[in-house]
Amino acid sequence: MSVSSELRDDGTRVVTMDYPPVNALPVQGWYDIATALDDAGRDPRTHVVVLRAEGRGFNAGVDIKEMQASEGFDALIGANRGCFAAFKAVYDCAVPVIAAVHGFCLGGGVGLVGNADCVVASDDAYFGVPEVDRGALGAATHLARLVPPHLMRGLYFTGRTITATELLGHGSVLEVVARERLDEAALAVAAEIASKDTRVIRMAKEALNGIDPVDVHRSYRFEQGFTMELNLAGVADEHRDAFAGTTKAGRR
Repeated sequence: MSVSSELRDDGTRVVTMDYPPVNALPVQGWYDIATALDDAGRDPRTHVVVLRAEGRGFNAGVDIKEMQASEGFDALIGANRGCFAAFKAVYDCAVPVIAAVHGFCLGGGVGLVGNADCVVASDDAYFGVPEVDRGALGAATHLARLVPPHLMRGLYFTGRTITATELLGHGSVLEVVARERLDEAALAVAAEIASKDTRVIRMAKEALNGIDPVDVHRSYRFEQGFTMELNLAGVADEHRDAFAGTTKAGRR
């Protein structure tokens, strides 16, 4: 299980998540993504980042089983802070970040993709935020960057998913390709960006972040506050126990 980082000759840095079986990341995994993206942005050799994953899907969110196996609130706080760090690192990375998405992209996966600068997806990719079914909140901030407001609310309240092809129609996905062509397509977009003057691209990234109408960091932290309330009330544990098939020790 790892987050790896590889710099290609053209200045494209490929960051890969690999947490079998479903890329549900433990606390440390989220921090590792943040470190990889922060390091990439600080490296002047990096012109663009491709964030991708191995396995059955791009990302299944947080590792709920890890959370339920731990005592107290340490894992919960760690997941909250780790997700915030990872999402922030994607958004604040000094160079553009291209998310290459296949299969499922759920919960925290939407947080990563929603904060990316560009999305290339395979034709089997789908996106959703099932938090309400887990007794939690979060990533509506990032889902709102992918779809219009009323559609976002409908998807959020129902827990429904939306396909990459549908997102293409909303303009939030740049390209949809066959699964076997995903890496090739994402690297082609990356090469196009990497070929430009990185001094200009880095300044353009900063400028575009500066004109965003929503402060994504503050918005997401606001959401997380309600997640903590649900946890303190015991509601979130009930739903996570049902999902994980466990009974959380020390919370009853």
